[in-house]
Amino acid sequence: MFIQTETTPNPATLKFLPGRTVLAEGTRDYRGETEAAESPLASALFAVPGVAGVFYGSDFVSVTKDDGADWQHLKPAILGAVMEHFIAGSPLFVGEAVVAADEEFFAASDAETVAAIKELIETRVRPAVANDGGDITFKGFKDGVVFLTMRGACSGCPSSTATLRHGIQNLLRHFLPEVREVRAA
Repeated sequence: MFIQTETTPNPATLKFLPGRTVLAEGTRDYRGETEAAESPLASALFAVPGVAGVFYGSDFVSVTKDDGADWQHLKPAILGAVMEHFIAGSPLFVGEAVVAADEEFFAASDAETVAAIKELIETRVRPAVANDGGDITFKGFKDGVVFLTMRGACSGCPSSTATLRHGIQNLLRHFLPEVREVRAA
């Protein structure tokens, strides 16, 4: 089995591509060992000293390191854990993995605008963000402000603020004049 690695715009995160489907639907973001207990792979990755975050996308696993950790030492252990998991054919989750539904907020009168925002995020933004090892989801809309959640490599990335402000905000404002600003939720 050959696992490709890719850098991301976030220097603390690497993207690991096992060459097969990782998560058939949605994404999953783990920021600690306790919440990763539902996933044998995430648990194995958090057992590697220096791992601070694990994110599953459709065909990749992004791993975020602690500030003091060095990729030169982490990468072989992470590659080993990912390879062992997929070669063994182990399940990604134990039992019934429950995904907490994120509460969205917006006024009923803004439903049409929110639908257009979600469509633009889904078709134009999410694919690009996934290429960088992360994900972005709609959280809310109020008084012309769109609230989005960044996950995976995008969470804590130095360029995520620029991505939100210049890229996504300009895109949404171009198509939807009622959007004034985009903020991280």
